[in-house]
Amino acid sequence: MFQAPLPPEYTRLDAEAIAERIGAARAALGERVLILGHHYQRDEIIRWADYRGDSFKLSRQAAQHPGEPTIVFCGVHFMAESADLLTTPEQAVILPNLSAGCSMADMASIRQVEDAWHHLGTVVDVERLVPITYVNSAAALKAFVGRHGGSCCTSANARKVLEWALARGERVMFFPDQHLGRNTAVQMGFDPDADMALWDPHQAGGGVDAESLRRARFILWKGHCSVHQRFTVEQIETARREHPGVRVIVHPECSLEVVRAADASGSTERIIDAVRSGSPGSAWAVGTEIHLVKRLQEEHPDRRVFCLDPVVCPCSTMYRIHPRYLLWVLENLANGVIVNRVRVADEDREPARLSLERMLAIS
Repeated sequence: MFQAPLPPEYTRLDAEAIAERIGAARAALGERVLILGHHYQRDEIIRWADYRGDSFKLSRQAAQHPGEPTIVFCGVHFMAESADLLTTPEQAVILPNLSAGCSMADMASIRQVEDAWHHLGTVVDVERLVPITYVNSAAALKAFVGRHGGSCCTSANARKVLEWALARGERVMFFPDQHLGRNTAVQMGFDPDADMALWDPHQAGGGVDAESLRRARFILWKGHCSVHQRFTVEQIETARREHPGVRVIVHPECSLEVVRAADASGSTERIIDAVRSGSPGSAWAVGTEIHLVKRLQEEHPDRRVFCLDPVVCPCSTMYRIHPRYLLWVLENLANGVIVNRVRVADEDREPARLSLERMLAIS
């Protein structure tokens, strides 16, 4: 998505002036706006959020507040789309910076997925192939899944959704994140070599021979999260050596080797719950985005919480929600102007919503 440059007035403001004007606009809007902040946002954004959480938790929060006519979603584009799907037509969902996308979501386009589905139809029975998309995907992919009898999943409910899919068909096509699919299938007892095939959308036939596709129970899309691919087994070994007794917990978007080397893996919410329930004096090495890790350390000063990656690397697309963009959309709203509204295309709305509703029913 293209984001037009901000008016020069906003680019000249310092942090103090921005915060003062956000507070004034927020007070003027009152209950006419609901601000949602993803866990990976910087503190200067989170301070203004009415709710904070992972992507789908926030979308459900939006759906539970039909009285607020405007939702300002401080996250990335696919999250705003999910909120648009789950809210009423009268509510407007705003993304402060339209260029805040997701590199993982961009690794699977609707054209690529449709091409892959067509090819798979020449090799396996697609009537027995269940497509599953991670919620970290565009609405068009959620709609594709809805039309073909599949479901969305989150990192928290991926196992339940995959179990549901295999009860309905012979195999699963999982996109866009190969690692969540692989880690979940391994957790279910499947062999990463014998039971899984990796589909590369940039190669003819996905770079997979027909026999491997027929044998596979899981056809995994070659996509990944750039942040979670930074974590390594070597980092875990260093953490254990330098902090005896440390607990290592990572996100399931990490590689299988990293998940196996960790003490535990889980969704953003599970990571938060694990640290919160830890005992005073405990040490936690966390494999996920740095803003969340730092916030956990600040909120739990009686324990040691640090990021596995010594080279601090925030989610670059999430970081595009700068406070000046939040100020810009709020002041426009206070003046009765809606900017940066995110709307799912009419032809995708119902099937995409269906894929989300199936996930909720499964969970």
